[in-house]
Amino acid sequence: MRLEVEISDEATLLAEPERKACPVCERFVQGELYSIATLPESLQSIILPNAATPDADEICSRCLELFNRAQRQIESHAAIFEQNHFVLPTPLRMDADDRFRGRGVTIAFLDSGFYAHPDLTTPANRILAYHSIFAADGDLTSLETNDVASWHGMMTSVVATGNGELADGFYRGIASEANVVLVKIGRTGRISEDQIQKGLEWVLDHTAEHKIRIVNISAGGDFEESYLTNPLSQTVEQCTRAGITVVCAVGNAGHVPGHPVLPPASAPSSIAVGGLDDQNSLDRARRGMYRSSYGPTIDGLQKPEVIAPGIWVAAPILPHTPTAEEAEIYSKLNEADDKELRELIEAGSGIDKDLDEASSLPIPLLRQLITIKMREGNVINQDYKYVDGTSFAAPIVSSIVACMLEANPHLSPAQIKRILIDTAERVPDVEVERQGWGVVSARRAVERALNSGRVG
Repeated sequence: MRLEVEISDEATLLAEPERKACPVCERFVQGELYSIATLPESLQSIILPNAATPDADEICSRCLELFNRAQRQIESHAAIFEQNHFVLPTPLRMDADDRFRGRGVTIAFLDSGFYAHPDLTTPANRILAYHSIFAADGDLTSLETNDVASWHGMMTSVVATGNGELADGFYRGIASEANVVLVKIGRTGRISEDQIQKGLEWVLDHTAEHKIRIVNISAGGDFEESYLTNPLSQTVEQCTRAGITVVCAVGNAGHVPGHPVLPPASAPSSIAVGGLDDQNSLDRARRGMYRSSYGPTIDGLQKPEVIAPGIWVAAPILPHTPTAEEAEIYSKLNEADDKELRELIEAGSGIDKDLDEASSLPIPLLRQLITIKMREGNVINQDYKYVDGTSFAAPIVSSIVACMLEANPHLSPAQIKRILIDTAERVPDVEVERQGWGVVSARRAVERALNSGRVG
C-alpha cells in the first residue's frame, strides 16, 4: 500500500504543468506565459515600465488581465483627468455666485429613498421633514436606513444641497444652505407614475407648512401621454399654479429610438433638464452631450428646456455599506506610502478579493491595481464618488433655482423658467432638440433674478 501511494504521488507530480516565474510580477504560475512583443504597442508601453524584471519578455495571464484593465481605464479617463487631477466640484464647474447658497428656501425631493447624510445634518440639520408614501402600509424605513433604496435620493439631495461637510466644504452643492423635505416614493426597482403623483400630492398638501418653493423629481413616468389626459402632468401644472417650481430629470434614453420624454418631465410648466458632458473641464470648447432623452414631446413641446452636467458629478457614498468599505480602503492605499501598502491590504483582508490576491505583487503593480480600483469604482475619496445620469443634472438646476429665490423671493415659477432659458448658453454644433436653450448659467441666472421685478 505504501508503494502504491508513493507511485501515485510521483505520477501526480509528473502530470502537473511546469511552474514558471512571471518576469512582470515574479509570481510562480502554472500554464502558458505570453510574449510581450506580440501585444499591441499601447499595452506594451504600460507593461514594460512596471515590470519587476527590466528585460521582461513574457507575462502571465493574471498580469495581462491587470494591464488590459489599466489600458481601458486610461482610454476612458485620460481626457477627463488630463486638465484636472480631481473631479471638479459643482459650484466651480457651474461658476456659481458664492454669495447665494439657497438660504431660506426649501426644496422637496421625490425619490426612491433617502439617508440623513452628514452633508445635510451637520453642523445644523436642514432636513425639515421626511415622508414615505408607503407609511400606511407599515413601511419602517427611516432616514437611518442604508439599504439599496436609500442611495439614489441621498445622492440627488446632497448633489443639490449638501454642504460638503465630509470634504471640508469642497464637494458642496450650489444650494448648500437650503432646507430640504424628503419624500420617499419608491422601494426597489422602478418607480411608477402613480407613486410620483402620490408624492407630489403630499408636497402640495404640505407646501405652506414647510414653505416649499421647489420640487426636484429625478424619476420618470410609465409611458408617453398627452398632458391633457395624464394625471401626473396635471398635478405638475397644479403645483406650478401654487407657486412651486417643478424641476424634472428628462431621462437617459437619448440612445433609444424615439428617445421619449415621459411625464412628469413632459408637462408644459415643468423645467425638464437634460445632461451635459463637460469632460470634467472648465473649457467650454470641450462641452458635449450626455445621452439624455429629448423631444419634441407627444404634445409637440420642446424638452428639455435646459441642460446641466449629467456625468462626472461628485456625490456622496452611502455610509456603512460594502461600497463605503471598498472606497475607504482604496483611498487609504492611494494616499499611503509604499512601505505601508501590504500592511493596509492585510488589515483590510476580505473587503476586496483582487487586493487580497495581489498583496505580494511588486509595488508598481500594486499601484496600478489601486488606480484601477479607484477608477472602476468611480471613487473620489472614501466619502464621495462621481456619478452620471440626468437624475443628477436636475438637482443642479434645482440648486440654482434656490439661489435665484434667495436673491429674489418674489419670482414665480414662470419667471424662473424664463430666466433660466434666457441666460442659458448654447453648445455649438448640437441640435436644439437635444439641448433645448442650452447649459444653465448659475451666475447669470442669479444676477437676472436680482434685477427682475415681481410677476403679477
